[in-house]
Amino acid sequence: MEEYRRIADRVEAAVRDGRLRPGDRMPPQRVFARRHRIANSTAIRVYGELARRGLVVGEVGRGTFVRAAPPLPGPALAEATGTAPVDLQLNYPVAEGQSELMARALAALARPDVLAESVSRPAAATGTAEAREAAAAVLARAGWAPDPDSVLFAGNGRQAIAAALSALAPPGGRVGVEALTYPLVKAVAERIGIRLVPLALDDRGVRPEALAAAHRATPLAAVYLQPTLHNPTSVTMDGERRAELAELLRALDLTAVEDTTWAFLHPCPPAPLAAHAPERVLLVDSLSKRLAPGLTVGYLVVPARLRADAAAALRSGAWTAGGLALAAATRWAGDGTVAEAVAAKRAETEARHALVRRHLGGHPIRTSPHAYYCWWELSAPWRAETFTAAAAGRAGVAVTPGSAFAVGRGTAPDAIRVGLASPPREVLDDALGRLAALAATGRGPADGN
Repeated sequence: MEEYRRIADRVEAAVRDGRLRPGDRMPPQRVFARRHRIANSTAIRVYGELARRGLVVGEVGRGTFVRAAPPLPGPALAEATGTAPVDLQLNYPVAEGQSELMARALAALARPDVLAESVSRPAAATGTAEAREAAAAVLARAGWAPDPDSVLFAGNGRQAIAAALSALAPPGGRVGVEALTYPLVKAVAERIGIRLVPLALDDRGVRPEALAAAHRATPLAAVYLQPTLHNPTSVTMDGERRAELAELLRALDLTAVEDTTWAFLHPCPPAPLAAHAPERVLLVDSLSKRLAPGLTVGYLVVPARLRADAAAALRSGAWTAGGLALAAATRWAGDGTVAEAVAAKRAETEARHALVRRHLGGHPIRTSPHAYYCWWELSAPWRAETFTAAAAGRAGVAVTPGSAFAVGRGTAPDAIRVGLASPPREVLDDALGRLAALAATGRGPADGN
């Protein structure tokens, strides 16, 4: 057997027995080659073989990660079959008629004179006055609206988060985050060289005393929070807790990054943390979930004292928005496309939660009627990793284990996140039924089934 296949076999064994867990990041190929005393070209072949077996997935700019489930052999989410898992990890809401809705603005942008203006030069982090006004309108909610001059633009929400954290935390700096957090924040932190510090949660969100204690132990450079429809638990922090945290940020001389990417789904959300402490909060958002991830922009609402630093981070990271995407986003905001898509996606949550109640109503599920995901705290003898593996292998459904969201080793709960957004409704109905049937067996892979 060729050497690269033998090494791939050893890595596969580590994945199967749990030494490498779903969501773990593989070392860069040159580091892997050095550890295994092999040539870089052999390491490249090993990673290629692991990808071919469906054990890892590479993401440009992020690295290579252990998969929670085998890859789909055909178009993602097209339909449930006996051989291809339904992907309930991917989680982008799709409204009926969404493509036709978006096409109106794109048709206008196809004129040569408009294209020349939008693609002939790179867009600045500050965009245009028209783009800032449109962004402020998209981000506004009852009782709060950002100053258009405070808005900066990134290529997407992830890049907005990366720029915000880069502007606030030096390499090696400590950033407080909810003990369960958006998985991409873990990857961003590793890439820009900052350390995430888990902060305890309760049923109202992050606990202020946990933030204070973490800062007293070793000062934090910043905090990253998801106060509205927290991913993965869907908890929405009440106004009293937000006000308490705002005062604590001032007392501790700390700045927070507030991620409101999913907040658009909440019909009456509390005022954002940025409304309570505008001088202490960078708010990040994007159009990826409101519209579609393929042509999107990210938004950063930044206090005046940090605007230059955040703009510099966007430029140095090559994270600014593309001119065509920014022009499209501006038109979509102005012609009602964003508002219409948001209304449709809010309405669809009711039907999808009815399916959750039908199939998973007897299980310990944490969710919000406004969220497109639910947090399933598994019952013994299931563990998150074994259920995730069994769901993919026996039920043909890919879900996300708790370890993907947990910050720090040894803190992963025996829970999974079930994404409700992406599949057609009938596919989701079938997939949830299969997950419920699997849970009822109470037998993991170790039982030989």
